[in-house]
Amino acid sequence: MSSSSTSARTASEFGNPNLEPLFTGEQIQARITEMGAQIARDYEGRNPLLLGVLKGACIFLSDLARAIDLRLGIEFMAISSYGALTRSSGEVKIVKDLDVPIEGRDILVVEDIIDTGLTLSYLMANLRSRGAASVKLAALLNKKERRLREVQIDYLGFDIPDAFVVGYGLDFAERYRNLPFIAMLKNPEVTAQEI
Repeated sequence: MSSSSTSARTASEFGNPNLEPLFTGEQIQARITEMGAQIARDYEGRNPLLLGVLKGACIFLSDLARAIDLRLGIEFMAISSYGALTRSSGEVKIVKDLDVPIEGRDILVVEDIIDTGLTLSYLMANLRSRGAASVKLAALLNKKERRLREVQIDYLGFDIPDAFVVGYGLDFAERYRNLPFIAMLKNPEVTAQEI
């Protein structure tokens, strides 16, 4: 086995030089704990349905659900507006719809990042049209500089600059979702083989 193939396999993804850390795992967990406590207070006596937007929100949803000391349900939808691009295309497509009816339910949409607002604006209107009792939004990250359509974020983790971020569920072409922190991708043009 050549030394170049050995080093490629053992290179640390977490220490990738193409990443500039933005939030540590500890900072993320502390903020999620605060958000969970607020959500539990706001939904006291109710049974909210946490609706995770796949794939990016899966890690955030898992940690947020464990921080909410309430009876709750979990459901998923998959919506696409990025593809393999670093900027939202603006075209929204439901890839996986809900498996349960939501009429009369209190829905808390859990999203990894709010960028242009086009996808979430579409989703929130879609859920309201299905007869949900309430539809609120919890987002880990808010990239307000890119907003094209306003979306009310009821529970927010962090505001971020207009940079492409990865980690903690967020990806670039299906890579970096497993990072235990959130980082800015320095150069999206750099391929896996070049690092």
